[in-house]
Amino acid sequence: MGEAAVKAAQAIGYVGAGTVEFLLDARGEFFFMEMNTRLQVEHPVTEYITGLDLVEWQIRVARGEPLPITQEQVPLIGHAIEVRLYAEDPANDFLPATGTLELYRESASGPGKRVDSGVSEGDNISPFYDPMLGKLIAWGENREQARLRLLAMLDEFAVGGVRTNLAFLRRIIAHPAFAAAELDTGFIPRYQDKLLPQTGELCEELWQAAAEAFSQSEPARVDQDDLHSPWAVTTGFRAGLPAETDLRLSCNGQTRTVYLRNSSDSPFKLSDEHLTVEHNGVRRSNLAIRRGGTLYLKWQGDLHTINRLDPIAQADLSDSQHGGLTAPMNGSIVRVLVEVGQAVECGAQLVVLEAMKMEHSIRAASTGVVTALYCHEGEMVNEGAVLVELT
Repeated sequence: MGEAAVKAAQAIGYVGAGTVEFLLDARGEFFFMEMNTRLQVEHPVTEYITGLDLVEWQIRVARGEPLPITQEQVPLIGHAIEVRLYAEDPANDFLPATGTLELYRESASGPGKRVDSGVSEGDNISPFYDPMLGKLIAWGENREQARLRLLAMLDEFAVGGVRTNLAFLRRIIAHPAFAAAELDTGFIPRYQDKLLPQTGELCEELWQAAAEAFSQSEPARVDQDDLHSPWAVTTGFRAGLPAETDLRLSCNGQTRTVYLRNSSDSPFKLSDEHLTVEHNGVRRSNLAIRRGGTLYLKWQGDLHTINRLDPIAQADLSDSQHGGLTAPMNGSIVRVLVEVGQAVECGAQLVVLEAMKMEHSIRAASTGVVTALYCHEGEMVNEGAVLVELT
């Protein structure tokens, strides 16, 4: 493939950095797919195994300088793997996601570990740019060492406030078939149940852990004006009864009320940003970062976003929102293909939404009549906004 790539460049008199892509079949035959007249996103993999700075080389060539070494002198050492971290929702057909990076923690640096990114905590991820947040690259003396190093990096990474493919990437790298290098274009459909599992009931231990993290991160008092008032403490004081705190929590569309007794023998201990739990002599440490009424808790490899609900505020919520077809992401309305009063068939295209260089069609879920339109072409809409109403 390398020889074919060089011949292709020579045939057209190409000068500069470029990337030629091929498809490889099970028999070892390869087929030309395309050439990109630039460095590819995956160029850090080549840089890792050769020790060469391809960006520097690209600049040198553009200046008319010769390459410092020949092809025969290029070293190939070890193995490298790269994954792309995207602001996208794997559970929603990988549609781009937008929002604010309320939490952004990169993996620890070290030998054989590289993170290329252009974002930081607090940044706004808008629909106007490519959804890639960064790249994680791991190098090892062999493929398995590189894979395990990358898996450790993914375990350390944490992103909150915006949906990402982080957990999806981790499941791929951890999958036995990936470890065995049994890879082809059917990999994801073949193992979809494992790579994109349906969200089930969250376990009781997770709810308990989240409640403990909220409780242990509370200030000792909520009112400093009366330092002697038992009603100003957060210990769950109850007159004539054991202290108890009840927390109403929400995660992944599920809600749960957890009751905590103020006890020093809790198996959960929060220290800094890690919640430690000890069970049957085994101690586990879980990342637990609180941002106001939101807790980001890493549990069994996945980062869960858990919100503490205010019962009074919940009671005041109005359920008067229009029903209808909603925007699956923030974006711009490109086309409105129907009008009020028009009859449509199930599956008919109603509205086209564009975000991050991708177009998404809003289609009728059933046969009906358009009774209302809440958008127009060129309008920016937010995720969840009602666009079309059918009856």
